[in-house]
Amino acid sequence: MKKRIFCCLSALLLLCTALCGCSKTETLTTVRVNEVTHSVFYAPQYVAMSLGFFEEEGLQVELTNGGGADKVMTAVVSGQSDIGLAGPESCIYVYNQGKEDYPVIFAQLTKRDGSFLVGRTDEDFSWENLRGKTIIGGRKGGVPEMTLEYVMAQNGVTPHVDAVVDTSVQFNMMAGAFTGGQGDYVALFEPTATEVVEAGKGYILCSIGEESGEIPYTAYFASQSYMAENPAVVQGFTNAIARAQRWIAQHSDREVAEAMAAQFPDTSVDLLEKVTARHRAIDAWNSTPVMEQAALERLETVMEHAGELSREQWVDFDELVDNSFAETAANQ
Repeated sequence: MKKRIFCCLSALLLLCTALCGCSKTETLTTVRVNEVTHSVFYAPQYVAMSLGFFEEEGLQVELTNGGGADKVMTAVVSGQSDIGLAGPESCIYVYNQGKEDYPVIFAQLTKRDGSFLVGRTDEDFSWENLRGKTIIGGRKGGVPEMTLEYVMAQNGVTPHVDAVVDTSVQFNMMAGAFTGGQGDYVALFEPTATEVVEAGKGYILCSIGEESGEIPYTAYFASQSYMAENPAVVQGFTNAIARAQRWIAQHSDREVAEAMAAQFPDTSVDLLEKVTARHRAIDAWNSTPVMEQAALERLETVMEHAGELSREQWVDFDELVDNSFAETAANQ
């Protein structure tokens, strides 16, 4: 009889534990995040996911790789995704289209171009080497392509005149096109750039971000209606990103690599450590999620130089950016 009572009590205890576990899971709010590509460049996001920072804010991140800023924006505008991670230029384009519920930026993740120029030979690189050559540069009007052209021009090589910038290749197909024999150079994000090098298919020649200087390269945005209806979600999300930005600043490249290793199951921790060090060396990540007005204006200058934005189309900073969530998170 005692044994039966004990078994019943044990069963009830297990049931209560299971129910409590289910209750805890049910309290998490799912946030559908669409990222422009899956790259170590976005290390703070993956650290926040792996170390449970989002869960501690009551959030469960459902991550999708959009494969391009235009696709990310389409997902956010159509309501298929709640939050987008891409270049702020996508928000500027939509704003200038006159859409009423245009997306607003609420947190900045990276502060310079995270791509690296990869060539076919281990050359003594000079931008003059690009003359007469073809560079696979990404989607026309995207920040990677515009920044590449800006840096080329700053170094005396006029895009589409002195060198061809191929914008016909989809963002997530650029490495494959290059290793398949297309183009002389390609601009790639990590860990793809290093994977191409490790496979003996190319050489990293320079950091485009180091050449271009600071611009608000990648940021989080959401529609105004979503932010108005879910301010606690947006704040919690921003809190987690800010915490991850601080965590990375306080930990080694190896620790960062280990923290996000689950997000890159096909990439060794050693390679992730190497790539992390490369990004830290160029000061790629924001220290806080706050976006500065001067940084956005620098991006608009790059867009204007690329012929994608006229001076009359520059957007008022306060119309496009809501720093209130980022400032709260940064001051915690």
